[in-house]
Amino acid sequence: MSFEGRVAFITGASRGVGRCVALALARAGADIVVAAKTVEPNPKLPGTIHTVAAEVEALGRRALAVQVDVRDEAAVAAAVKAALDRFGRIDILVNNAGALFWQPVAETPMSRFDRVMGVNVRGAFACTHEVLPAMIAQGYGHILMMSPPVDPAAAAGKVAYAVSKFGMTLIAHGLAGEVADKNVACNALWPATLIESYAT
Repeated sequence: MSFEGRVAFITGASRGVGRCVALALARAGADIVVAAKTVEPNPKLPGTIHTVAAEVEALGRRALAVQVDVRDEAAVAAAVKAALDRFGRIDILVNNAGALFWQPVAETPMSRFDRVMGVNVRGAFACTHEVLPAMIAQGYGHILMMSPPVDPAAAAGKVAYAVSKFGMTLIAHGLAGEVADKNVACNALWPATLIESYAT
């Protein structure tokens, strides 16, 4: 499938699944907005928005590296504006940024719960909220949540994380119904082979 002429905005794109998606879409012809928090190299977590942007450009596509914490509404709005100023459109949004914390409820501090919910649910909602008007105006868009099917049996031992990811899936289901008549699609995709990787 060709994505020639399309622009993809990918969160959590400095490493892991986000980087893989960015490079795959670039190979298919898309220009890429590499959105993530990491701007400086970290020996334990290799990859930054700049290194991935360079990889995209090496494939012959245009890239824009934007630093953004998806929990910060103003930062998300600024990143989306920068992308629209640079490319004039956003065709694909991949809500990939994620916080991972697997512990039983009794061992989950509220600060951890807030972080997981903030990054996974609030972040995905904020990015979608900011990108959606441009997609509706241009008459095309595809929003992708990196989240699993809702399965209550899978939540034990990682309730905070499961609730946050199921929340992303419910956003996808609800939004799909809201924008079906606007040529904007919304889906949830779960890279099952990587669900236990901290690289996501």
